[in-house]
Amino acid sequence: MGSERRERMKALGARLRGLRAEAGLTGAVLAQRAGVGQPTVSKVENGRMVPSVHVLGRLSHALGLDEAISREVHDLLVAVEAAPDVEPAADEVSSDFASVGVVLDDVVRSARLIRSFQCVVLPAMLQSAEYARHVFDSAPNASPEAVGRAVAARVERQSLLYEPGRESVFVLTEGVLRTWPGSPALMLAQVDRLLAVESLSTVRLGVIPWRRPVPAMPRHGFTLCDRDTAVVESFRGERVVDDVPQVAAYEDLFSRFEQAAVFGSEVRELLLQVMTDFRDLDTSATR
Repeated sequence: MGSERRERMKALGARLRGLRAEAGLTGAVLAQRAGVGQPTVSKVENGRMVPSVHVLGRLSHALGLDEAISREVHDLLVAVEAAPDVEPAADEVSSDFASVGVVLDDVVRSARLIRSFQCVVLPAMLQSAEYARHVFDSAPNASPEAVGRAVAARVERQSLLYEPGRESVFVLTEGVLRTWPGSPALMLAQVDRLLAVESLSTVRLGVIPWRRPVPAMPRHGFTLCDRDTAVVESFRGERVVDDVPQVAAYEDLFSRFEQAAVFGSEVRELLLQVMTDFRDLDTSATR
């Protein structure tokens, strides 16, 4: 992201934060009044997320802004969108890499219901440390130090799976289980972890077997956090979606993928078969 755009995002965030302070509201109260997630308010105020016009309008209304100030903050948003979004220099990429996963981490931490669909890579919250290391190693200009920090943060986040009062639902295509980095031994350990997680009362793990058609052609994975935010992951980073119609569309897609998946004993049987296949590969590799 270009430095000019980043500075304009910070200016918009600082102005909204100041207006909230003047109104005597906490971020949580503003989020509730505006009908958006608290992480959205936090990320916008800290210059880490560009709000949609719809979200900015909800925030402005919740703050009770008059027409002049509403126009001012709208103009700040226009300035952000007009700023050049140039590619960062190589040294900037290395610096930015250390924050990969931070957006999803922030949103997940505050969510009580997490639903994730993935069609290529395992969901972040289910990845073993070695699997995650391969994911981060594949990013351009990844330094060993940045990879280490990113892996540690990803593993630490997974403690949320065990917290009472949270619900996590994961739906994968079988292709995810058979798209493997590293070695068969790595995947044996990874699938063993999936079996352990599947047994948790706070987790539902489903897989769409290759023998079943998918209800829609998946273009990428996504994670729904509660019912107001979706996080879309790509090679370049993460994009937060909080526009109501778009989130609803992702919820509909997730429901369709969920209906096509197998759960419980069927998914355990499938995972054990995948382990058998990787064990055969591992045996062949060591001969």
